Amino acid sequence: MLEFAILGLLQEAPMHGYELRKELTAKLGAIRAAISYGSLYPTLRRLQAAGWITEAAETPASAEEVPALTSRRGRVVYTITAEGKERFAQLIAQAGPETYDDTGFGVHFAFFARTDQATRLRILEGRRRKIEERREGLRDVLGRAAERLDAYTLELQRHGLDACEREVRWLEELIANERSGRAPTVPRAGTAGGRREDNSPPPPGESRKERP
Repeated sequence: MLEFAILGLLQEAPMHGYELRKELTAKLGAIRAAISYGSLYPTLRRLQAAGWITEAAETPASAEEVPALTSRRGRVVYTITAEGKERFAQLIAQAGPETYDDTGFGVHFAFFARTDQATRLRILEGRRRKIEERREGLRDVLGRAAERLDAYTLELQRHGLDACEREVRWLEELIANERSGRAPTVPRAGTAGGRREDNSPPPPGESRKERP
């Protein structure tokens, strides 16, 4: 998933490692994109070795862009190659089970604007099936073992069930939009925090408080 996200970002513009890390956080969210320099740079080296990205000229690094405990050196700018673009096209067209998990779905969803409609639908429908299975599992636990759970564990299970139900509704809305050719609803300016006005859940892996 990190490989996929890096290639997708470099399709937009050449970037150095610090910029990539910032863009990953902005595009995928702070939770999924809590990527250390220890995982980012080995992935960049693997992509280089595969011929999917290449290095451009170095640019001077400012003090705040140098990771702690490292030397102040020039920033290596990475660009995607023609082979890298082909690799990204292969990855973005995938719609297997790995794209239904929380991380896989989140990364693919971030690049849905560049994914064809048929693939988007397959991923959304696969994700809905997965969340429905998760929801039924939680219902089963609550139905069979609720009396044996302490109050906090029971509340956690209910919270998970509520999150699943919200996500299923959100996915059904997205699927309906895809089938009718509509894009997702953009929040109107002036809504609190720029949030959606319906009860759609946040991206997988994140949470929010219910509005009154």
